[in-house]
Amino acid sequence: MRTRQEMETMLSAARVFAAITAESIAQAGAGITLPQLRVLVLASRPGPLNATGVAEALDVHLSTASRICDRLVQGGLLDRRDRPEDRRQIELTLTEDGRQLLSKVTDHRQVVFGQILRRMDSDGRTSLIDALTGFIDAAEGYDAHRSLIP
Repeated sequence: MRTRQEMETMLSAARVFAAITAESIAQAGAGITLPQLRVLVLASRPGPLNATGVAEALDVHLSTASRICDRLVQGGLLDRRDRPEDRRQIELTLTEDGRQLLSKVTDHRQVVFGQILRRMDSDGRTSLIDALTGFIDAAEGYDAHRSLIP
């Protein structure tokens, strides 16, 4: 059962994570949106990705997913090509610029999280990591986490 304090704490933590991600995107200087970042994260994972997979992961209509992918292709962050085993299928992959952008965003997030974690004592960090590990494990049953966890 959730208490009000638990929910307020979760929402506050979510705001901190979202602010750090937004700052990281801004620091990377590419002018991309959070949904576009989510697509880049999806494309960085092993296995084929197409617009249908993007639509499912983002829980958006296929036309919306296609527009997001089109903007990333036009921006040089995503490449679209025929799949070798089935030319009727389109595969989306990261370009080198896309990989570099993801790296910049991740590096910035690591720096900021490192600064925050250093402000905590060792026991607090251990408790936080244990709690977040349990939270991530619990999220395994929630479909939307697939596109959120890099």
